[in-house]
Amino acid sequence: MKLCRLVFLLNFIVLPVAAISQTPATAICAVCRITEGATAPEKVVAASAHQGATHYFCSKKCQEEFDADPEAYLPPVLPRPAPNFTLSNLTGEKIALKNFRGKVVLLDFWATWCKPCVKSMPALQKLHDQFASQNFTVLGISIDEDGKKKVDSFIKKHKIAYPILLDVGENPAWEAYKVKVIPMLFLVDRQGQIVQQWLGEMNMQEVESAASALLKKTAQ
Repeated sequence: MKLCRLVFLLNFIVLPVAAISQTPATAICAVCRITEGATAPEKVVAASAHQGATHYFCSKKCQEEFDADPEAYLPPVLPRPAPNFTLSNLTGEKIALKNFRGKVVLLDFWATWCKPCVKSMPALQKLHDQFASQNFTVLGISIDEDGKKKVDSFIKKHKIAYPILLDVGENPAWEAYKVKVIPMLFLVDRQGQIVQQWLGEMNMQEVESAASALLKKTAQ
């Protein structure tokens, strides 16, 4: 799985961890499983207890990342409310997620420097065009720090027509959504609930099937 990790965006906080006995020699790192797509066990260097379960890590740094925000590395709770946000589009207009209530929305957190993100965009455009008449939209959320000019040029070059928002404020949407790697997609239903999510280089046919099924289920 190819991922673009948001290392430069993360803040690490070290929290006290209870002593844990009977630690295995190897395990899949709870953080690398998300941020690197790791599937192979590694030497256990640290462990943390959270909500009655024990999680293992390949380094103290991974343990610190987990302890700072455990929910970001655990299986997602679905459905759950999609955090609202208000961001600027490429013309400077303020766009709020709550204004899309009644539509099915596919949120795409991405950046121009993320190769898997760029690779998925033609499929996202096709998906947007395919279901637009059924009150569906793809909403791209750029985390580029370089701002509007670079993103605007990129969008024109790649002929992306679905809405693009700039996530560069003091309270970024990616933090509210606990995005640790990109691309990351969130499928939001007509009532504003996240019902499915994907990260990394995902199977776009699976995404299309999920969107189609949700649209049929909630047709108005």
